[in-house]
Amino acid sequence: MTTTPIAAPEKATPPPATPTKISRRRELLSLYLAISPFYILFAIFGVFPIVFSIYLSFQNWDGIGDMQFVGFAQYQFLLSDPQFWKVLLNTFQIWIISTIPMLAIALVVAFLLNQQIRAKGSYRIAYFIPNVTSIVAITLIFGSIFSNQFGLVNAFLEWIGVEPVQWLTEPWPIKIAVAAIVIWRWMGYNALIYLAGLQAIPNDLYDAARVDGASWVQVFFRITVPMLRPIILFTVITSTIGGLQLFTEPQLLLGNAGGPGSEGQTISLYLYQQAFTLNDFGYGAALSWAMFIVIILFSIINWRLVQGTGTRGLRIRRGARS
Repeated sequence: MTTTPIAAPEKATPPPATPTKISRRRELLSLYLAISPFYILFAIFGVFPIVFSIYLSFQNWDGIGDMQFVGFAQYQFLLSDPQFWKVLLNTFQIWIISTIPMLAIALVVAFLLNQQIRAKGSYRIAYFIPNVTSIVAITLIFGSIFSNQFGLVNAFLEWIGVEPVQWLTEPWPIKIAVAAIVIWRWMGYNALIYLAGLQAIPNDLYDAARVDGASWVQVFFRITVPMLRPIILFTVITSTIGGLQLFTEPQLLLGNAGGPGSEGQTISLYLYQQAFTLNDFGYGAALSWAMFIVIILFSIINWRLVQGTGTRGLRIRRGARS
């Protein structure tokens, strides 16, 4: 008895690519090639330094010789470093005496610029000019203004009968001098952001308030501030991030050491001194990540404070209506 072998089923072959699919792939490839330079440059100058700084924070490296793995020793030393806590306190003190007055003044200036006044465009340009002026020129001018012996501020104090202040050698005057530069440079920038938010508020609200007899103060605190809360939150967060990274102003005014007693030295300035002056790149990388964590925590606290205040006010108003 003979058996007939059963023929194996033929393997299914994928259908050939149609001309439409090939042209689609070529079109996508050309698009990817067009945007690839950005991602390549971002990977080289953005992602790689971040990843390398993490690796570097666990090493002991002077920038030339071989790296030595030290584990968490850099972070342990950071927590016991009294200079780190001093510059952290300096940074918070300068941030408080610069950012809070700056945002308050910027909000009032934006409110005034939003009124019907003459030469409104000229005022807006004038307030924005400090932000685009060279920070080196600004710092040199403020260094002359706050000079201990021949400064304009001390000359004015002597003219009104007040003892001169050693602005660039005493602890708190140093911080006030740095804060003055920050306020002068960034107040107009934040005022224009507030002004953009003010122009989005319907005029009907202001007209209704005036018909009801509301004063300018009541209009400002009952309409302008609540309606601007998202903009205020944005400026608080960005000012927190920028203020805690303050570097150029104290570096140009006081040097890398932050003046006598390091009273004007911020975290960024201390990081720069450790990494690029003392060639301790491992500790400098650990400082950079400590600064990152501080900024994240402080931004969250500010966000919760501003957002919480707004939510609480909204609940109070809803309760009053009911």
